[in-house]
Amino acid sequence: MTETETETSTADLLVREGDIAGDYLETLLDIADVDGDIDMDVEGDRAMVAIVGDGLDALVGPNGATLDALQELTRLAVVQQTGVRSRLMLDIGGWRAKRKTELTEVGSRAAARVLESGEPVSLAPMTPFERKIVHDAIAAVDGVESESEGVEPERRVVVLPTAGR
Repeated sequence: MTETETETSTADLLVREGDIAGDYLETLLDIADVDGDIDMDVEGDRAMVAIVGDGLDALVGPNGATLDALQELTRLAVVQQTGVRSRLMLDIGGWRAKRKTELTEVGSRAAARVLESGEPVSLAPMTPFERKIVHDAIAAVDGVESESEGVEPERRVVVLPTAGR
């Protein structure tokens, strides 16, 4: 299989994941009697599915806990039909997009504190999704680096001055 054929088959699988997830979520919304539209996209190497509309807070839950659970259930529905592990990302009511902006700010502010003080900064415990966003924000700043430490659910990002600084 050529590289182009591999890319095409991967893209086809991601579109199929999105379609399966969309069908699953439409059924779930019908059962819960919740109004929402399903948007599907492919970004990089993952299917992105979003439920958009008003009054979706119950589907997000406190700190995105219900959203995380729905994402896992949706991934399981995809795996059941495709037989392939899914990295599908679900957003509801724009919650993940807003959270990404907030966490990028957290990472940037922590990096600035480390650059100013030269001392490590330990952040609050976060989910793997949240830590990745913070790590990415910190990676964009020269003079600092980050690592995760601890054990779930208390795993956190620590921001450090770059070695040799």
